[in-house]
Amino acid sequence: MTRMEPIYRSPNPHKLYRNTAEGKLGGVCAGIADYLNVDSWIIRLAVVLGFFFFSPVVLVGYAVLWWILKPRPRNLYETKEEEVFWRSVATKPDQTLAGLKAKFREMDRVLGRIEGYVASKEYDLHRQFRDLERK
Repeated sequence: MTRMEPIYRSPNPHKLYRNTAEGKLGGVCAGIADYLNVDSWIIRLAVVLGFFFFSPVVLVGYAVLWWILKPRPRNLYETKEEEVFWRSVATKPDQTLAGLKAKFREMDRVLGRIEGYVASKEYDLHRQFRDLERK
């Protein structure tokens, strides 16, 4: 499966998919485990226990999820850092927002220093020397 063009791609690729690569029966439990970032045996155990107590609900629910959920694309994330970022957005949005604010503050500080240098007389003097060297 090829990746979608960036303009059509969802900004957050961290969604619920069936993980057929790691799944045993349709990949529903593996997909839920992947989405929740837990081991798949935990979800499988919950489904088996749920089957003993609520078998019709679990059977119908599993079948519906198998039918509704799309298979997980192979290259869902471009890099490991992108995967970590989007998982943190889904699981810890407050911490992710705080981290982004800190990064933007740092970028603003660096850009302010650059702007101060470009607007300074020192920059103008260096530019004039560079122009003289070219002649």
